[in-house]
Amino acid sequence: MSAQRESVSLSSRAVRDASVVAVIVTYRPELPGFFRLLDSLAAQVKAIVIVDNGSGAELSAAIQGRQQQAEVFLPLGENQGIAAAQNIGIARAHGLGATHVVLFDHDSHPAADMVARLLACLQRLESEGRRVASVGPCYSDERQDNPPPFIRVSGLSLKRCHRPEEGDAVAVDYLIASGCLIPMNVLADVGEMNADLFIDYVDIEWGQRARSRGYQNYGCFSARMQHALGDEPIYFLGRAYPARSPLRHYYMFRNAVHLYKMSHIPLDWRVVDAARLLPKFGFYVLFAPPRWQQFKMMSLGVLHGLVGRAGKL
Repeated sequence: MSAQRESVSLSSRAVRDASVVAVIVTYRPELPGFFRLLDSLAAQVKAIVIVDNGSGAELSAAIQGRQQQAEVFLPLGENQGIAAAQNIGIARAHGLGATHVVLFDHDSHPAADMVARLLACLQRLESEGRRVASVGPCYSDERQDNPPPFIRVSGLSLKRCHRPEEGDAVAVDYLIASGCLIPMNVLADVGEMNADLFIDYVDIEWGQRARSRGYQNYGCFSARMQHALGDEPIYFLGRAYPARSPLRHYYMFRNAVHLYKMSHIPLDWRVVDAARLLPKFGFYVLFAPPRWQQFKMMSLGVLHGLVGRAGKL
């Protein structure tokens, strides 16, 4: 059997034997792109759970106007954070009989076979005796020339993982939440997302927590997805850097400090991440307007991380 035919066979069997529910967290999405995501997922999963973080009546009306039978809409009324929304969606997926959940942000666009390829990848890894926490797609941001998105810490340096010569999966420290496929039995063992973090570093903390319990996360190169990283990028010396609001930088820096204090976060990872975070502080103060507000919110984030303040600001 050729490699291509084997991949198709594995994908078909994985889809048949699994019950995958997509959980999408929304916050003021642009409707055309969001509906394109829903249409793409309709043919790939058993059901779609949409958890809205307080986008308002306009989104509720738009979804109810086009709602399909396999779509469940859960408006929260206020922004409770991505972690809390994911937990609510995962709980509903469990009630729908899901064997796996696949998480999404509202601005991601998976390839038509992404879920099947992730399932096939996970199935192959499990057949080899691996304890798989999650598998995620190779994503790209069309606004940028992205390097390989899968990373892991080796020694005291950060390594970008390239596609292996054999197979299409590589072990990574964590995966971004959007596009991440997780078996429900792993969630039951590792636990839900950390709602105290609210947003940012949520996926990193869960991935590292899973690793501390003997599981491994894997990036799957054959599964593809488009995903927007941050706001409109900042271009500097010919390169594009993700831009974020001062509030997002508050959560990023605060939650980074929170993770550095957690016992299940490896020491080498803390050192490498902190070494990357310090230059980001200077870069965003210098090049991301409004500069004073950026400085203020990042500094406040560090302070709140040190004193243990969590949840929504």
